[in-house]
Amino acid sequence: MAAKSGGEQRAGFLYGVSAYGMWGLVPLFWPLLKPAGAIEILAHRMVWSLAVVGLALLALRRWGWIRELLGQPRKLGLIALAAAVITVNWGLYIWAVNAGQVVEASLGYFINPLVTIAMGVLLLKERLRPAQWAAVGTGLAAVVVLAVGYGRPPWISLTLAFSFAVYGLVKKKVNIGGLESLAAETAVQFLPALAYLIWLGAQGSAHFGAHGAGHAALLAATGVVTAVPLVCFGAAAIRVPLSTLGLLQYLAPVFQFLLGVVYFHEAMPPERWAGFSLVWLALSVLTWDALRTSRRTRAEAAALRRAAVRAAAADAVAEAPGAGGTVEAPGGDAVTTAVPPAGRGHAEAPKV
Repeated sequence: MAAKSGGEQRAGFLYGVSAYGMWGLVPLFWPLLKPAGAIEILAHRMVWSLAVVGLALLALRRWGWIRELLGQPRKLGLIALAAAVITVNWGLYIWAVNAGQVVEASLGYFINPLVTIAMGVLLLKERLRPAQWAAVGTGLAAVVVLAVGYGRPPWISLTLAFSFAVYGLVKKKVNIGGLESLAAETAVQFLPALAYLIWLGAQGSAHFGAHGAGHAALLAATGVVTAVPLVCFGAAAIRVPLSTLGLLQYLAPVFQFLLGVVYFHEAMPPERWAGFSLVWLALSVLTWDALRTSRRTRAEAAALRRAAVRAAAADAVAEAPGAGGTVEAPGGDAVTTAVPPAGRGHAEAPKV
């Protein structure tokens, strides 16, 4: 596959910043939907997300995957599981933000990479490098410190982290595109969510339309708020390396944490700072190890490519009658071949 151009990578970087930036700033949006409760907001998010994604698929004419998916019961089951898990994640996150727990919610997405690694060991029997073990151990120590500081385990953070890690694991096994996956998941959520909203309306407890057109428009905009960052993420994922995306993912919880402390003025006692500091230390170790491993892997791959080119060039020269001298292979590597004893002069090596 050809390497992405500089312009493509810059565009991908901007798409990634946009996606994680929007996810990081979304705590500013959910309070605008009050007095609607978290479950009502969640139901609107499910219903309107399917509408937005359906329009996007209609515009792109991407419907072929539906017939293929319907013929795969196992994948349908996994999508139903993903829909259930992300429902828990979305609902708890909306509740946490509107209940003034933005900082604890941000912690969930800080520790999510550590939970994902731990699940890889426990469920997929993956082997960790020493730095990864150190990061997971430091993250566990952070949870203990925060539990002591809170007087309870940080349930919001842990539930958000584990639910999103399970969601990622299931999505990996489903292995369909982001837009298609969101469409399938919201299709599973749609009927229960719509039934709940209809029930609320019948009870006279629905807030949609009860607080003016602006509030109703904001509830409908939950579909856009859900879909647009995902589209940007998909555009970034095909343009930049995974290592870059891995670094960008920390933008969202950083923004959420800053909003919680600076904008929502949530308390940060010393024990909470200590716990967050340990989490950030764990993530620093994890990032350093990932970057070091990525550089080493690229260097080894480049060395193998150079060795293959040298070998191919040497074979080509050796097969040429009376050939000898020096051939410059792609990448600037020189391959020197000896002139056979009976040869006079040397022939030009075939281009490789």
